[in-house]
Amino acid sequence: QVQLVESGGGLVQPGGSLRLSCAASGSIFRFNTMGWYRQAPGKERELVAQITSGGSTNYADSVKGRFTISREGTRTVYLQMNSLKPEDTAVYYCNWSSYPYEYWGQGTQVTVSS
Repeated sequence: QVQLVESGGGLVQPGGSLRLSCAASGSIFRFNTMGWYRQAPGKERELVAQITSGGSTNYADSVKGRFTISREGTRTVYLQMNSLKPEDTAVYYCNWSSYPYEYWGQGTQVTVSS
């Protein structure tokens, strides 16, 4: 079992920045992928960014150049979000996967509004 705890969400004005953190505990496999997904009201959950244990990253087109994913060891992942837009408003979920296992955090709300 892997437990994921997110932090760092909140309310920010357009153009502002937030940093999300996710800490994993439990039985961690050395080779894994950690990432962030988001779900806005009435929309499906979508990938925002992910990073492998080797450091390879993947971003949604909508956040490229604005968001940066990074990780610290095998248990912590961060999402630095700059130049935030109202359309970035969503619940952000941390994800940990190492085939065939996959775990989700409880989600943290990010609201971008003036």
